[in-house]
Amino acid sequence: MRCDVLIARLAGVSRSAAAAAIKSGNARVNGAPAKPSTLVNRGDVVAYRLEPEQPIEARPEALPLEILYEDEAIVVVDKPAGMVTHPARGATAGTLVNALLAHVGSLPGDALRAGLVHRLDRDTSGLLVIAKTAKALATLGKAMQKRYIVREYRGIVVGIPNDPQGTIEGAIGRDPRDRRRFAIRAEGKPAITHYAVRKRLRHAAELNFRLETGRTHQIRVHLAAIGHPLLNDPVYGHPDRRVALPGQALHAWRLAFRHPVTMAPLEFEAPPPAGYLQALELLRP
Repeated sequence: MRCDVLIARLAGVSRSAAAAAIKSGNARVNGAPAKPSTLVNRGDVVAYRLEPEQPIEARPEALPLEILYEDEAIVVVDKPAGMVTHPARGATAGTLVNALLAHVGSLPGDALRAGLVHRLDRDTSGLLVIAKTAKALATLGKAMQKRYIVREYRGIVVGIPNDPQGTIEGAIGRDPRDRRRFAIRAEGKPAITHYAVRKRLRHAAELNFRLETGRTHQIRVHLAAIGHPLLNDPVYGHPDRRVALPGQALHAWRLAFRHPVTMAPLEFEAPPPAGYLQALELLRP
């Protein structure tokens, strides 16, 4: 195994962070200076030191936002693929939260996840509702826990499932072999994904998804588990150079919930982005 891969897994950091530590001279294999590409074998002694990471802050950034709805309590946005939802290691700027702070001024809740009721992966596009007040955040948070918020996705998968519709149940937890991935694990958190084939394509299919739970990478892990990973998923499938997508072909197209103040039913829809539509055209039978 490469030295940077081993240290990343042992320390629970990104591979780039491990490589940076090695290049700084903070890693040795059997007493000799190591390189990120140094191969480590069973029985080797690896010593490394990681410098303390600087704290992350969420700062306002004037970034474009696609706003579908906004009032004094909430804002509903259509997040583009390629935008990280909130600041984290490796993505401390240019996130949706940075843009929202510049637009709204201040948001309730955790400083890095300010206002967020739910999240989307970086390369998943689509609808998100953000709370602008503490009361709205608490109310929508409870609605999410009780599964009152309807979230529907569309995605393109490799191959065509045998069953035109079905339910995938499998607890999800971190992959013990790679902390950047998730996997179906007995000790994980319960996860339920409903799917239905929307279009049959050439060696692929477009599916509708409805979530009962909101685990990290849930749709991606579940579809890979049944042998139909999302098209162009670089983590759970394979990149596809034919498509103009930054990552997996997955879009959160519908969102329905009750307003946290008025309790009026709200429903929003957003069409998939151009790269997703081009992939559909490419795979037309």
